[in-house]
Amino acid sequence: MGKAENERLNQALTTYLNTIHETLQVLDQTPGSSLDKVAWNEVVKMGDKVYWQATVVGMLWTGEKPEAKAVQENMATYFNTLQGFLLLSHGSRVGAGPTLSSSIYASVKQVVDSSFRLMMETVTSYAGSWTKDLKLLVPQLVGAVWEACSALKKTPSTNITAIGRALTQVAVSMKDVLREMKELKPESGNLTVTEDAEAEGGTQEEEDDGSLSDGGNLGNDLSPEEMKIAESATGVVSNALVFIKELVRTITGLIKLEKPDDSGNFVDALEKLLTLCQGMGEQIDELGACLYPPQELPVMKTALDKISKQVDEGRKEVETLNCSAEAFFQSCNSLKSSIRLMETELDSSMTADIEAKMQSISVDN
Repeated sequence: MGKAENERLNQALTTYLNTIHETLQVLDQTPGSSLDKVAWNEVVKMGDKVYWQATVVGMLWTGEKPEAKAVQENMATYFNTLQGFLLLSHGSRVGAGPTLSSSIYASVKQVVDSSFRLMMETVTSYAGSWTKDLKLLVPQLVGAVWEACSALKKTPSTNITAIGRALTQVAVSMKDVLREMKELKPESGNLTVTEDAEAEGGTQEEEDDGSLSDGGNLGNDLSPEEMKIAESATGVVSNALVFIKELVRTITGLIKLEKPDDSGNFVDALEKLLTLCQGMGEQIDELGACLYPPQELPVMKTALDKISKQVDEGRKEVETLNCSAEAFFQSCNSLKSSIRLMETELDSSMTADIEAKMQSISVDN
C-alpha cells in the first residue's frame, strides 16, 4: 500500500509540475489586447496566497510523517493557487513593453522556482527515504517562497518605472567599472589612475575596502603609455556616467511636467533609449577589460566608435521628446570630446607600437 501511495504522489507531482511549466511558457507570449488588464496589486495579493499555502506545507512537517492523503490534498491546493497566480501575472502584462514584461517574468519565475523546490523536496522525500531532517529543511524552503512573494511588492508595475530602474542599473554598472579603472596603478609607483589631489581625497576609502592592499591587483604594472590610455578611458566612463544621469534627469523632468501615458510613442522612445544605454554599458565593460596589460587597442577603438554612435542616436531620440534637455545635450558633447581624446591616445600608441616593431625588424636584418 505504501509503495502505491508513493507512486501516486510522484505521478501527481509530475503532472502538476508539467502543467505549471506549460502555463509558464504562456507568459513568454504577449497577451492579446482583448485580454482584460490585471492590476499588479492583484498579483501581489495572489502571491500572498501562494506564501500562505507554503506555510501550510511547512506545518505538515512540524510533527511526525503526515498521511499521504493530506500531502496530496495539500499539493493540489498549492499548485491550483500557483496556477491562478500565473494566470493573473499574464493578465498584468497587457500593455507592458519588453522591459516591464521582463521584470514581471523574472519576479514570477522566482516564485515558481522556489515553489518547485519546496514541493519537490517534500513530496519526493516523503515518497523516498523520509527523515526527520526534512523538518529542518522545510522552513528554509518556505522562507525562500516568502522572499520571492515579498519581492513582488518591489516589482515595477508600469513601463516607465521599469525602464527607469533599468537605466539606473546601467549607471550602477558603469560606476563599478569606473571604480575599478581608478584602482589601476603604474608599474613604478603607488598612485592610482586619478591625479594626486583626487587620490589624497580617496586614500582612506581605498584602504578601507582593501582595493590597494599589498599583494597586488591585476593591472598594477601599467607602463606610462598604458596609464595615459587608462586615464583617458576613465574620462570616457566618467562622462558616460554623466550621460546616463542627465538622461534620467531629463526623462524625470518631462514626466513630472507633462505626465505622459504609460504607453505609446513615449514609452517606445524610452525603450530605445534604454537599449542604447545598455549597449553603451556593454562597450564600457569592454573598455574596462581591455585596460589590463597587454592592452587591446583595436578592440578599444571599436568600442569607442560604437559608444560615439550610441551618443548620436541617443541625442536624436531625446530631440523627438520635445523637452528641455540642455544639460543632457551638454553631456553628449562632453562624452564625445572624451572619446576623441582617447582615440588620439590610442592612435598615438598604435603608431608608436608600429614604429617600434619596424625598427626591431630593421635591427634584426
